[in-house]
Amino acid sequence: MKIYVGNLSFDVTEEELRGEFAAFGEVESVAIPTDRYSGRPRGFAFIEMPTVSEGQAAINGLNGKTLKERTLNVSAARPRTEDRGGGGSYGGRRGGGFGGGGGGGGGGGRFRRY
Repeated sequence: MKIYVGNLSFDVTEEELRGEFAAFGEVESVAIPTDRYSGRPRGFAFIEMPTVSEGQAAINGLNGKTLKERTLNVSAARPRTEDRGGGGSYGGRRGGGFGGGGGGGGGGGRFRRY
């Protein structure tokens, strides 16, 4: 079972998380995602436990617990979807970044003469 752990202190280690979750069963893996630019932890983690019963026990036992002065948000991880939203398009049509995405006006070119 994959578990999401949110509101983590930025200095929590994989070993510390493994220790907290090991009280509820076997911990298969611990992943603490980092920011791709700064390399700093993003404040959440994913834990994998082999059975749903162990995972649920960990969720029940650790959700709301304080670790390094932060209250943990622990829940079953949601599966990743193909379209995760975001992307900055604001729900509108997709066009090019700079210079627009084509558009009205004649001339067939990208730029309009003034």
